[in-house]
Amino acid sequence: MPGWLYNRRDSGKIAFLVIRDGSGLCQCVIAKSPETEGFFDQSRRLGQESAVKITGVVRANEKQIGGHEVDVTGLEIVGESTDYPITPKPHGIDFLFRNRHLHFRSRRQWHILRVRATVIDEIRSYFNRNGFTLIDTPIFAPAAGEGAQTLFEVDYFGEPVYMAQTGQLYVETACMAFGKVYCFGPTFRAEKSKTRRHLT
Repeated sequence: MPGWLYNRRDSGKIAFLVIRDGSGLCQCVIAKSPETEGFFDQSRRLGQESAVKITGVVRANEKQIGGHEVDVTGLEIVGESTDYPITPKPHGIDFLFRNRHLHFRSRRQWHILRVRATVIDEIRSYFNRNGFTLIDTPIFAPAAGEGAQTLFEVDYFGEPVYMAQTGQLYVETACMAFGKVYCFGPTFRAEKSKTRRHLT
């Protein structure tokens, strides 16, 4: 099982490694013995988010995450992680955005994005079941779709273009060909607001 070290703890001659493989978490148990002594000692120097490959035997354990755990028979260290910047203490939003690629790995973000993906999938499924056609509209547009005061202007090979405020104009033309249509693309508005939900 390839994955990343999410957490670890020791209890005498037993090491408990919680591994994240992208689908969730799994506790992996290393009991120190002549056969495991080499990688048992290696496991003690692993930092959070070190990349590893685990070999072992899966057994049921209702007390553990997912109802099972792995008795480890082999451990390969793919890449060690040192000085992982995100710790349990509170971090500011600027810090987390600068480390967004690592922030994704936190449990809260993992759950938020899983829920978001499920909601989007259900919305798309509803439209698809009811005969709608998905239309992907451009992100760059030559003119304002709505009020010009909220446009993001971008230089595009020497020409001014705007980040789309809405997919409405393109969806309206598409519905003449396809009937029932929907758009699920990103849109952008340069609103003069400074909150957690605004970039400007």
